[in-house]
Amino acid sequence: MEQLPDLEQLKTELGRENSRAEYRKIFRHTVFAIVIVAAVAILISSFFITVLRITGESMAPTLHTGEIVVATNSREFETGDLVAFYYNNRVLVKRVMGSSGDWINIEEDGQVYVNNVAIDEPYLTEKSLDPYDISFPYQVPESHIFVMGDNRSVSIDSRSAVVGCIVDDQIIGKLIFRVYPFETMGKMP
Repeated sequence: MEQLPDLEQLKTELGRENSRAEYRKIFRHTVFAIVIVAAVAILISSFFITVLRITGESMAPTLHTGEIVVATNSREFETGDLVAFYYNNRVLVKRVMGSSGDWINIEEDGQVYVNNVAIDEPYLTEKSLDPYDISFPYQVPESHIFVMGDNRSVSIDSRSAVVGCIVDDQIIGKLIFRVYPFETMGKMP
C-alpha cells in the first residue's frame, strides 16, 4: 500500500508548482515584451529612421570613419543637408548642393554656385574643383540631387560621371543626429 504524502510535503510541492507557474508567466510576459519592442523597432527603422555607421573620409571634417548617425527617411532636402544614399550596393553620405532643375557651377577656386548664388560653406576646411569630369554649369536632372563630399579634393561625388547625380529612388534619407562618439553627440550641422 502506497503511503499518502503528509501536509508538509503537500505544502512544499504546492509551493514548487506555484513557483513554476509564476516563472512561466514571467517568462511569457518577458518574451511577449521583447517581441513587441523588436516589432516596434523594426517598424520605426523601416518607415522613419535608419542608423548608419560612417566609413571613409570623404565627409571629413564633418564626419569620420566609425561615427554612428541617424537618418530620417525623408525626401525633402535643402542645399547643405547631409544625405545618405545607395551606390553600388554601398551606402554613401554626401552633402546636397542642388535639386531637380538647379544649375550648379563650380569655379576654379572651388566656390560653388547654385542658380548663380554663391553657397556659404562654413563646414569646409578647403575648397576644390577637382576631381571632376563633367562640364559646368550643370543642370540637375528631374528627380535627382547633386551631392558633394566635404573633403572636396578626395571625394568622388556628383562632379564625377562615375557617381553622377543621385536618383530619388537611391536616397535613404537626411542625416539628422550623430549618436557616436558620445562627446560629439548631437544634431548634424
